[in-house]
Amino acid sequence: MEKKKHSHQHEHKTEEQAPQAETAAVSDTDRIKELEESVAAKTLEAANNWDKYLRERADLENYRKRVQKEKEEILKYGNENFILEILPALDNLERAVSHAEDDSSAVIQGVKITLSMFVSTLKKFGVTAIETPAGTPFDPAFHQAMSQVETAGQAPNTVVTELQKGYLLNDRLLRPAMVTVAVAPKG
Repeated sequence: MEKKKHSHQHEHKTEEQAPQAETAAVSDTDRIKELEESVAAKTLEAANNWDKYLRERADLENYRKRVQKEKEEILKYGNENFILEILPALDNLERAVSHAEDDSSAVIQGVKITLSMFVSTLKKFGVTAIETPAGTPFDPAFHQAMSQVETAGQAPNTVVTELQKGYLLNDRLLRPAMVTVAVAPKG
């Protein structure tokens, strides 16, 4: 009888363990599923973070390039306003030399030397004069027409005279040349 009791108890234990085993198996499967979902979510988050990192890195690199370009522009054209203020003094020196009656006087020689120094200093900073001899085709990108002159001696839409020199700063227009432009005579 004792054996029977013992065997009956054993059967009872096995029946109790079966639902626990099923619950454990279901629980492990759920847990694995949860972990897989968590890993997938973390993988997606990591990919998104990597993408954000790459974009931020690219933005930073673009910012650095933009700042470098702006810095170069400032160095190249930063003194533009100062030069524009000096150009009228240069114009006056040129007028003084061109109107001088006695080219051999010491004063005129001094003005010529000063003018030469002025021009060479401006060249060091990238300033060059726009050459506009008579007969040059009128170019609105470099010339400002102050008046039109009827003339048969020159082709229409060409420069007759230069009233004021134009200047470039590092190949960019600083001041257009003021000119008179030829037009065909009427009749």
